[in-house]
Amino acid sequence: MASVRFMVTPTKIDDIPGLSDTSPDLSSRSSSRVRFSSRESVPETSRSEGVSDFSRVTTSLATEAAEPAPEKTATPHTNGAEDVSQTSITGEQYQLLDPGHKKDPHAYLNNTNYEDGDEFFDKNLALFEEEMDTRPKVSSLLNHMANYTNLTQGAREHEEAENNHLGKKKPTKTPQMGTFMGVYLPCLQNIFGVILFLRLTWVVGTAGVLQAFAIVFICCCCTMLTAISMSAIATNGVVPAGGSYFMISRALGPEFGGAVGLCFYLGTTFAAAMYILGAIEILLMYIAPEAAIFHSEDPLKEPAAMLNNMRVYGSAFLTLMVMVVFVGVRYVNKFASLFLACVIVSILSIYAGAIKSSFAPPSFTVCMLGNRTLSQHHLDVCAKTQERDNVTTTTSLWAAFCNSSDRLNASCDEYFHHNNVTVIQGIPGLASGVIAENLWSSYLMKGEILEKPSLHSADVVGSLNQQYVLADITTSFTLLVGIFFPSVTGIMAGSNRSGDLKDAQKSIPIGTILAILTTSFVYLSNVVLFGACIEGVVLRDKFGDAVHGNLVVGTLSWPSPWVIVIGSFFSTCGAGLQSLTGAPRLLQAIAKDNIIPFLRVFGYSKANGEPTWALLLTAGIAELGILIASLDMVAPILSMFFLMCYLFVNLACALQTLLHSPNWRPRFRYYHWALSFMGMSICVALMFISSWYYAIVAMVIAGMIYKYIEFQGAEKEWGDGIRGLSLSAARFALLRLEEGPPHTKNWRPQLLVLLKLDEDLHVKHPRLLTFASQLKAGKGLTIVGSVMVGNFLECYSEALAAEQTIKHLMESERVKGFCQIVVAAKVREGISHLIQSCGLGGMKHNTVVMGWPNAWRQSEDARAWKTFIGTVRVTTAAHLALLVAKNVTFFPANTEPFSEGNIDVWWIVHDGGMLMLLPFLLKQHKVWRKCNIRIFTVAQLEDNSIQMKKDLATFLYHLRIEAEVEVVEMHDSDISAYTYERTLMMEQRSQMLRQMRLSKTERDREAQLVKDRNSMLRLTSIGSDDDEETETYQEKVHMTWTKDKYMASRGQKLKALEGFQDLLNMRPDQSNVRRMHTAVKLNEVIVNKSHEAKLVLLNMPGPPRNPDGDENYMEFLEVLTEGLERVLLVRGGGSEVITIYS
Repeated sequence: MASVRFMVTPTKIDDIPGLSDTSPDLSSRSSSRVRFSSRESVPETSRSEGVSDFSRVTTSLATEAAEPAPEKTATPHTNGAEDVSQTSITGEQYQLLDPGHKKDPHAYLNNTNYEDGDEFFDKNLALFEEEMDTRPKVSSLLNHMANYTNLTQGAREHEEAENNHLGKKKPTKTPQMGTFMGVYLPCLQNIFGVILFLRLTWVVGTAGVLQAFAIVFICCCCTMLTAISMSAIATNGVVPAGGSYFMISRALGPEFGGAVGLCFYLGTTFAAAMYILGAIEILLMYIAPEAAIFHSEDPLKEPAAMLNNMRVYGSAFLTLMVMVVFVGVRYVNKFASLFLACVIVSILSIYAGAIKSSFAPPSFTVCMLGNRTLSQHHLDVCAKTQERDNVTTTTSLWAAFCNSSDRLNASCDEYFHHNNVTVIQGIPGLASGVIAENLWSSYLMKGEILEKPSLHSADVVGSLNQQYVLADITTSFTLLVGIFFPSVTGIMAGSNRSGDLKDAQKSIPIGTILAILTTSFVYLSNVVLFGACIEGVVLRDKFGDAVHGNLVVGTLSWPSPWVIVIGSFFSTCGAGLQSLTGAPRLLQAIAKDNIIPFLRVFGYSKANGEPTWALLLTAGIAELGILIASLDMVAPILSMFFLMCYLFVNLACALQTLLHSPNWRPRFRYYHWALSFMGMSICVALMFISSWYYAIVAMVIAGMIYKYIEFQGAEKEWGDGIRGLSLSAARFALLRLEEGPPHTKNWRPQLLVLLKLDEDLHVKHPRLLTFASQLKAGKGLTIVGSVMVGNFLECYSEALAAEQTIKHLMESERVKGFCQIVVAAKVREGISHLIQSCGLGGMKHNTVVMGWPNAWRQSEDARAWKTFIGTVRVTTAAHLALLVAKNVTFFPANTEPFSEGNIDVWWIVHDGGMLMLLPFLLKQHKVWRKCNIRIFTVAQLEDNSIQMKKDLATFLYHLRIEAEVEVVEMHDSDISAYTYERTLMMEQRSQMLRQMRLSKTERDREAQLVKDRNSMLRLTSIGSDDDEETETYQEKVHMTWTKDKYMASRGQKLKALEGFQDLLNMRPDQSNVRRMHTAVKLNEVIVNKSHEAKLVLLNMPGPPRNPDGDENYMEFLEVLTEGLERVLLVRGGGSEVITIYS
C-alpha cells in the first residue's frame, strides 16, 4: 500500500472543513501538538486562536486521504524541499488514526495515536515515555523556571489589589526594579531615622568624639557583617517575596524561624513606636511647644508632664497612622519618595552648615554662669544686671537666683554671687579647634548640671536652680550603645522587597552593602563634624535649652534650622508609617506558615489582602511602646530584638558554610564563616553591653517561642541548617560510639519492639508499645518494627501506610523513636532481617520486646508458635536480651497509675542483672512509681537460705536498689501424678499432630493455594509464617478414585489406626517429666507468693537444641506462668548490664 503523506500547518478553526462557529471551543486545549511546515515564528494570535485539536484535525485529514490523490499540502514550501519539522502521517500510521482502532499498549511502539493532553509525545524520547508520566522533560522544566515570577508579598501587591475594580485582575508584571531604586534607596530611608537628628549630637557630646566614633563604628561593623551573611543567604537560590523572615526561617528551621521572626516583628513594631515618639518630641519641643496639654509649675516635675503629653499625642498619632494604613497602603507608598527626599535634604543641609561654619559660623549664643550652662527659655538677657536710662536694673536671671527679688542688695545664691555671667558661641565653627575639648567623654548622673571645664568657676557649690541645664538621665557608654543602635537598623529593607527586584541575587548584596557604606560614612563623618563645629555643652544639651530651645543639629544646618526640624518630622512620620505597614505583613507571613498555632487568626486578611487583625495587634503592641513615652527607653528594647535577628542571620550563614551542605552555593562569594562568627559575637556583645536585663528578656522570649513551636511539633521540612547540623552531630556521635562496646555503667535497654498488624494495618497489641514507653521513660533508643508478608514492589504503598499507622500510635503513646517496616516472603525471615539490620553503628538495639502468642494451643496453625521460637533462637544467636510480655492486654495504660502494689522479681538464674535493672527502670515512670520491688530467689536443699538472703540484701545495697528480699526453699520431692499426666497429655498431643500431616498431593495443592494467595496483596501479622513444615487441617480434596489410589488410601488409614493405638500405649519421656516437674513446682511457689503482684518478672528458659521439642517448650512456659495476670519473661543477652562500682 502506498503511503500518503500530509503536511499540517496551523490554521484557524473556521477554515477547517466541518467545523463551524457553533463548534466547541478547541483553542483552549493547549496540550495539542501540531508541527509547522515553516520555520518562521508563529504569531501569538494564531497560537491562541487557531491551534485545533490534534485528533479532530487528523480525523478530518484521514477522511480526505481515503480518496486517491497526489501528495497534497496545505502550505507548500517556497523552495520545494521537504522540511524536517513537518508532521507526516504514513499509511501505517493511518490505521492508528482510525477512531475505532485499539491502541497497542506496548510501551515501545512508535504510537502516534496519543491521547489528548499527552504532552510527552516525542519519537526521539520514546525510550523514556513511561518516565515522563512522573518526570518532566528538561525543556519543560527549564521553561517553567525561566517563567518563574516572584509575586510580591509586601505593600505593592496590596496596592494593586486595591486599584483593581470590578473584579478585573491585572496581568502579572515581571518585577523591573533595579539595585538603586529597589534596594539602595529603601535601605537608606530605613537606616536614616530619628536618632540621627534627635540623639546623635547628644551621643557625641556625652561620649566624646573618640568613644562616639567607636560606638558608631562597632554598630556599623555589626550591620556590615550581617549584610555580608545576609547577602550569602539571599544569593543561595531564588528568594521568594518575604525577605528576611523567609531567609532566616528556611535557613534555620521552623523553631528558630518562628522565634526570630517574632523577634523581628516585635522589633519592627517597637520601631514604629519609637518613630512616633520622635515625631511627637519634634512637634512639642521644636515646632509647637504651646500645643502641650499638660504643664507643671514645678520645673522638676516638667519632664513628667512632658511624658504625659507624649502619651496623649503619641496615641493620637498612632490611631491616625493605623487608619491611613488600614485605608490603603498605596498612600504610604506614594509618599515614601517624599519622606526620603526630606531625609536627604536634611543631611545635605548639615554638611552645608558645617562647611559654612568654617568661615561664617551661625550666631547661637550660650549663656554661662561660671562654668555652668544656663537655660535660655525664660531669659530676656544673658546678664545679672543691665543699664536702662543710666539706671542699673536687675534681669530675670537675677530674679531666678535671688528669690524673685529685684533689689540689688538682695540675698542671692552663693554660686551666683561668686561667679560672673559670660556668653560663648554655641557653634564656634569647623576652624575653631573646639574638637580638642570634645574628644573626651563627659558622662553625667541624672540631675547634674552641664559644665564647661575650660571656664573659670569659683569653688562654691550653691543650690540647684531651675535655670540650669540639667542631665535628664544617667548616662554611660552602654546606655549610649543601646540608644544609638536603632539608627543603623533597616538593612533588611532590600531583602523585604525581593519580590519587586529584577535580579534579587545581584541587587540585594550590592544595594545593601552600598547603603551601609553610605550611611556609615554619614554617621562617622557627622560624629567628627559635630565634635569639630559645636560647643561641648551644647552637644550635651539634649533638648537645646541652652540655644533657646532649638534642635541642636538644626543650629548647625544651613540655610535654616527649620530645614532639619521639618525634614526630620516628616521623615520620622514616614518611617513610622513604613513600620506599621511592614510589621503586620511580617506577622501575617509567620501566621500563614502555620508554625505557631495561636497566631493562626492573624493570617487572615480582608478582600484586598490587607492583614486587618495583624494590624490591630501591631497597633496594640506599638501603643505599649508609646505608653513608655521615652525615646531613650524604647530604643534599647527594639535594639534587643533587631540584634537577635541579626545574630541568627549570622548564625545561619556560619552554619551553612561549616556544614558544606550540597545546596549551599551562594553567588555572593565574599563571605566566610569567620566573618559570620565575628558578626554573631558583636551582636551578643552589643546586646549585653547596651542592656543586660533586656538581653536576657529577649532571649527568654525567643527561647519560649522556640520551645513552644518544638512542643507543638511544627511539621515543616524546609531543608534548614539546623537539620544539617543535627545530621553532622549524629554522624559524629555515631562514629564515636563505634569505638567500642558500651561500658556496663552506660548500658541501658535499647529496644526493638516487634508489633503485629492485622489485615486492616491496625496494631493488634498497642499495650506492648505502652509498656515499652513506660520502660524507657523517653530515654534511649526505641525502634518499633513489623513484618508484612509479600513482594516489596507490590506492597510498598501498604508498607508506607503501616509505617504511618505505627508512627501515629507512637505519637499517642509519646514514644520517641523510629519505625521500620520490612516486607519479606516469610514472617520468620522478616523478623530475622529486623533483628540483624535495625539501627546504625553504635546506635543498635540490644533488647527485643515481643508479645506471647496467647492462642497457640487452640490455633490450627502451628506457624504462630514456630515463629515465636524462631525469634527466641535468633535473638539468642545475636546475643540480645529478650523481653516477652504475657497477657499484654492486661498491662496498664499510661493514664492508669498504680496507687500501691508490688513488682515481683523471681531470680532463678543470673542473666547479667537484667532482672534487677528492669523493675528499677519501670519505677521511674509514673504508672509504676508507687509499687514496691520484691526479689525472690530459690534455694535448694544444700543451700544456706539465711546466708543467701544476707548476701542478696548486701548485693542490692551496693546496687543502690531498694527492694524486699525473700529466699524461697524448694525441697526435693517426688514427681506427682499430676505432673506425670500433664507430661503424657503434652506428648500425646504432639504425636497426634505429627501423625496428622497432609498427604503429598494435599501438600502440593496447599502450596499452590498459598502461591495464589501471595500473588494478591495479602498482609499477614507477625504471628504467622509460610513454612514448609506447615501442619494444618485441610478440607478433603475430591478426586477421581482408581484402584491404586484406593489401596494407598486404605493403607494410610490402617497406619493411622496403628498410630492411634500407639498413642494409648506410649509412655512419657523422662527428661520431659523432669522439666514439667520443675515448671509445676515453680508455678506453685510463684502463684502462692505473687498472685496479687502487679507484675511478675521471671527468667525465661532457653529453647531446646532439638527442634522436635519446640511444642513441648511452649507447654513448659505455659505451665510455668499459669495463674499470673501480668508476666514479663526475661532472657539476658549474655553481658553484664548492672554494676556495683561507680
